[in-house]
Amino acid sequence: MPLPTQMKAIAIAKPGGPEVLELREIARPEPRHGEILIRVEAAGVNRPDTIQRMGLYPPPPGAPETPGLEVAGEVVATRPGVTLWKAGDRVCALLGGGGYAEYATVHETHALPIPKGFSAIEAAALPETFFTVWTNVFERGALKAGETFLVHGGTSGIGTTAIQLANCFGARVFATAGSAEKCAACLQLGAEAAINYREQDFVTEVKALTGGRGVDVILDMVGGPYIPRNIQSAAPDGRIVSIAFLQGSVAEVNFMPVMLKRLTLTGSTLRPRGIEEKAALARALREKVWPLIEAGRVRPRIDATFPLADAAKAHELMEKSTHIGKIVLTT
Repeated sequence: MPLPTQMKAIAIAKPGGPEVLELREIARPEPRHGEILIRVEAAGVNRPDTIQRMGLYPPPPGAPETPGLEVAGEVVATRPGVTLWKAGDRVCALLGGGGYAEYATVHETHALPIPKGFSAIEAAALPETFFTVWTNVFERGALKAGETFLVHGGTSGIGTTAIQLANCFGARVFATAGSAEKCAACLQLGAEAAINYREQDFVTEVKALTGGRGVDVILDMVGGPYIPRNIQSAAPDGRIVSIAFLQGSVAEVNFMPVMLKRLTLTGSTLRPRGIEEKAALARALREKVWPLIEAGRVRPRIDATFPLADAAKAHELMEKSTHIGKIVLTT
């Protein structure tokens, strides 16, 4: 049966709130050399999607204007240069954009097999968060077994993934969250301690949990006032990795502790990175993390699903920050 030339997709009518997301009929994308075409069954919703909707995070050159950084579904077409996949294969994939749609294209090296026993909804919750956590916690942060790890926003998609993976690789895991319910969820996922940042000072709590030493690796998506507090919380030779700045990217910092404790301050963004960089991350995940997923030791926590047409409701939920785990759109 021939593929349709048109498809339904979410468009951003203009920069603004969730209400600017519109379901439209647009041309189906054509895969280029080395790319596969996926019939999308589910697409993950991520914080960068909401920032793009506001007009503050434009897609990289060559990426679709349609939001959406991760999908799961069936390969329905390939192009010359593709050797890893064939039509009929079921995959999840990290995209530069275009996930909120019925079809999406991606370089073949940025796709991974849907883990055994996983639904498309669960698989669509994997790529963006797992690529992000792997590169930032285990590559840039160099977290090792026996070290201590603090993740802020422990019940976000990133947080729930980071807690589970750090725990699987033998670290002592601490998390911050904003309610008793969210702290309980962090503990269920494998955190040794969960700190309610509305009621407790995480600097004080981390020092108490580590006998005054501090933590070896911190994953921060808050920024702003957390930046100097992370430095206070870090152990000697600690690594602080920034991946977002929900409270701003500017802070006044005393760098003396950075020097005295030999700290490393680093960070990264995922979306603009090149084909081979993302391919290397996909290979590492398939080798080191996919076996953990298929063994049932790591599993994405799904908070809610919405039909594609209700993308605005999904964004409203994301921005309320009441969710625990991932939000997913279905086609």
